[in-house]
Amino acid sequence: MTTHGGHVHARASAGARSWPLLALTLGLTCAALLGELAGSFWTGSLALLADAAHLLTDAGGLALALFAIWIAHRPPTPAKTYGYYRAEILAALVNAVVLLVVAGGILAEAWQRLRAPAPVLAAPMAVVAALGLGVNLVCAALLHREAAASLNVRAAYLEVVSDALGSLATLVAAGVVLATGWTGADPVASAGIALLIVPRTWTLLKQAVNVLLEGTPPHLELAEIEAAMCAVPGVRRLHDLHVWTLTSGREAMSAHVVVDDLRQSERLLEELHALLHARFGIDHTTMQLESEPPAVLQIKGPHPV
Repeated sequence: MTTHGGHVHARASAGARSWPLLALTLGLTCAALLGELAGSFWTGSLALLADAAHLLTDAGGLALALFAIWIAHRPPTPAKTYGYYRAEILAALVNAVVLLVVAGGILAEAWQRLRAPAPVLAAPMAVVAALGLGVNLVCAALLHREAAASLNVRAAYLEVVSDALGSLATLVAAGVVLATGWTGADPVASAGIALLIVPRTWTLLKQAVNVLLEGTPPHLELAEIEAAMCAVPGVRRLHDLHVWTLTSGREAMSAHVVVDDLRQSERLLEELHALLHARFGIDHTTMQLESEPPAVLQIKGPHPV
C-alpha cells in the first residue's frame, strides 16, 4: 500500500492577489457612502438611503473580505492544518446574508412610502445619484478581472454592479420626479434596487454554502475526473473519490486508486498529479495506491451440535 500527499503550490490565492484592488474599492465605496447618506437626509430620498445602506453593507463586506484574506494566509497550525483558507468563504457567506436582510428592509420601507408619499428634493437627489454611479462604475472596472478567480472578489464585484444599477435607478427616479412631480418614483426605485440585490446574492449564498459543505466544485465533473485517472496506464479503478474547494481558486482531491503493480507507484503518482494539475487545476491531491484485494474464501466450520 502506498500513500502519498500532494503539495499545494506556493502561489498566492486569488483573494490575496486582489488585496490592493479591494482596498482601493473600499476607500471609494466609503466616500460614496458618506455622500449618499448625507444626500438622502438632505433630499428625503428613500432610494438614496437604500443605495447608501447597500453601500454600507458593501463597505462592511469589503473590510471583512480584506480581513479574511489577511487571516487566511496565516500559516497552518497543528490545530488548523489547512490554515485559515475558509475565512474568505465565511466572509462571503456573511456578505450574502447581510445583503438579503438589507433587501428585505428596503422593500418594507418602500411599501410604506408608497402608501404614505413623502416629499423629495429631486435635483440634488439626481446630482448625488450621478456621483454615486460614477464611483460604482470605477469600482466595477477595478474588480472585473479578478472577479472570476475569487469568490470574495466576485461578491464585491456583484455588490458594486448592483450598486451601479441602484444609482442608475435613483437617477431615473429623480428625473421622473423632476418631470412629473410624482414622488412615488422614489420608493419604486428603492424597491427595484432591493430586487436587484436578491438573485445575485442568493447565487453567492449557494456558492459559499457549497464550499462550506465541501461539495464538488460546480466547474468540475466527478465522473470526468475518474475517467481521466482510470485512463492512465496501470490504473484499474478508483473508489472513495472526493473533490472539494479549500478556498476560491484552490481545489483539493483524495482517492483510493487500485493499480496493477504497486512497484510502479512513483511513476503512477507523478502521472496522476500532473494530469490533475494540468487538466483540472487541482493542486492539492492525496492518493492511496492499492492492489486488487484477493477474493475472500469462505471456510465452512462444523455444524453446531
